[in-house]
Amino acid sequence: MLKRESQLHNRDLYLNRLIAFRDTEPVKIITGIRRCGKSSLMKLMAQYLRNDGVENRQIIEANFESMEFRNMDVQTFYEWVKVRLPQDKRAYLFFDEIQRMENWHDAVNSFRVDFDCDIYVTGSNAYLLSSEYATYLAGRSVEIKMLPLSFREFIDFYGYTVRETQSPAGGMRKRVYDADGEMYEVSELFEAYMKFGGMPGIADVGLDTDKVLTLLDGVYSTVVVRDILERERRRGQRQITDPNLLRKIIMFLADNIGNSTSINSIGNTLVNENLLDNDKRRGKPAVQTLQAYIGALLESYVFYEIKRFDIKGKEYLRTLSKFYIVDIGLRNYLLGFRGNDTGHCLENVVYFELLRRGYDVAVGKVGEKEVDFIASKADEKKYIQVTETMSAPETKERELTPLRMIRDNHEKIVLVGSGGNSITEDGIRIRSLTDFLLEE
Repeated sequence: MLKRESQLHNRDLYLNRLIAFRDTEPVKIITGIRRCGKSSLMKLMAQYLRNDGVENRQIIEANFESMEFRNMDVQTFYEWVKVRLPQDKRAYLFFDEIQRMENWHDAVNSFRVDFDCDIYVTGSNAYLLSSEYATYLAGRSVEIKMLPLSFREFIDFYGYTVRETQSPAGGMRKRVYDADGEMYEVSELFEAYMKFGGMPGIADVGLDTDKVLTLLDGVYSTVVVRDILERERRRGQRQITDPNLLRKIIMFLADNIGNSTSINSIGNTLVNENLLDNDKRRGKPAVQTLQAYIGALLESYVFYEIKRFDIKGKEYLRTLSKFYIVDIGLRNYLLGFRGNDTGHCLENVVYFELLRRGYDVAVGKVGEKEVDFIASKADEKKYIQVTETMSAPETKERELTPLRMIRDNHEKIVLVGSGGNSITEDGIRIRSLTDFLLEE
């Protein structure tokens, strides 16, 4: 008996980006960590096409996770698709996890050249778009970067709705309602989001700690074992061979999200724990080994690296990057559910929200102070601080001082995790973090 399709939840942010490129020449490449919803997004796109009048025979789908395609070479796959193409109408080709087939780019490029078709592919590794392969599709592909659920999507996936109501003081406040009309505070849902994270599969298992941890264990095992260790073997490289060392690096980065981090600081920690050998000639950890492991984690979208930018000098700094983990629930799975380091966890959530909204993001350096994020688009720039609370005067001063030091006229914001209405002080907007996350 074939597997039945599970219910598809809307991911309009990404679906609308795909629709915008419908029937254009570029190959649409959907990237992101495993289990973040790439396959479902392609199904949503196929569903959209059918609802728009496209016939089933025009839609050709192949999932390379299936044994049907596991041992198929590029020539056989080309013929498999060719015999299924309609002769009188445009075809829509959907290829899931295509990087599992060697020389996949030859087939995709041939389809693009030989036939009237619109092509969509997914991949769970940035190696899919590395320079080696990008040359084959240079200028002929567009990347749709997919992330786990935003807070707003998290609420929607669980069947809740957000409504604004009048507060007794005259302002507006947001409340959350379930399908039975029962009301919850936004903070209750945000607490669940910060605990369980936004991997879409958790909506299928419910907010049950044991089930969520089992799901996240599957995500971790799949990413680490399949996407990193197996891929290295397929590439014929021997730099990344030790799963214990890889896990230790993951644990270090997860424990230090939002902290300025260098290769040396990671290496020194691992050397002290006898997990990495010193370079005897220089007395330093094996930097190339560390760079290979961290590079693999970045390629697999487990961690994202953010550079520091000197606001006054107007240049990127080469030292002390920061790393954020793609899903805060995955961090909790690795390190355990603990109450400390809330500030950096909130930063982590804001960083990925800014990426979802299409911003380029950097850490800002102004004098000896630091601004959590500079968020830039072609015609827009924001300076953003993130803090758990502003209740203590010294905390308030710490968050506002770097923003006061910036002399341009771009928007300056402090996002506060708990308490307080939106106010403006010294031209700096102070507002609720959850209000920011729930914006349309």
